[in-house]
Amino acid sequence: MTEIAEAFYLPLGEGRFAPTKATESPWDAESQHGGPPSALLAHLAGASAEPDQRAARVSVDFLGAIPRRELTVEVSVVRPGRRISLSEARMTVDGRAVAVARVWYLATGPTPPARTPAVLPPPVPERDSVFLPHLADWGYGQALDWRYTAGSADRPGPAAVWTRVRIPLVAGQPITPLARTLVAADAANGLSAELPLDRWLSIPPGMATTLLREPVGEWVHLDCRTQLAEDGLGLCSGVLSDPGGTLGEVAQPLLVRAR
Repeated sequence: MTEIAEAFYLPLGEGRFAPTKATESPWDAESQHGGPPSALLAHLAGASAEPDQRAARVSVDFLGAIPRRELTVEVSVVRPGRRISLSEARMTVDGRAVAVARVWYLATGPTPPARTPAVLPPPVPERDSVFLPHLADWGYGQALDWRYTAGSADRPGPAAVWTRVRIPLVAGQPITPLARTLVAADAANGLSAELPLDRWLSIPPGMATTLLREPVGEWVHLDCRTQLAEDGLGLCSGVLSDPGGTLGEVAQPLLVRAR
């Protein structure tokens, strides 16, 4: 498979970026999928953290559809601290806020005397899969490798998938382990939808990812499921892993409606 773009974003200077086709949403070619903006916001927020801190929780609120047009990101420190700090990154398009991320950073320290045994995910299958196979030529879907270990791209329900980001987040910069994880994490609700996505909307107004440790390697495993309530809301949750075991968890509230 050829690369669909040089990167998800092209840097324009002074906090401005141009999103490429790789950010394209499956439902609107003029909008971005939530994964790349989430990763960009968290990536830029990291510049404000102390050297010995790492991201422990990333919450992202989508304030509507995110246009696939030039955007600006501004970062501020909400709560400074050497052991615990909180940063906020705000994305605007044409002067309007479209997404806000808050990242909690915790200081690393000595290894505790008790550790949780690693729970290893299934091995990476050799054969590639397709995310949303009924949709052709959409950017985000082609910007990652997808390999199912449970469930199927052809039917609704819980799914487990290895993902690998195929391009950098920002052109000219190596993609970080955190960005790889967040680019994939927002796909959880689409991968595990309980109803056919061509007939039902499943809209997440945001996502929260809590990280146990620093991701390692190119592959991220996402084991996710969606639960539906009687009043048209839902909850998608997933376990994130790499080949060494569990990385963390992702959760997304959902608005579920017929199209």
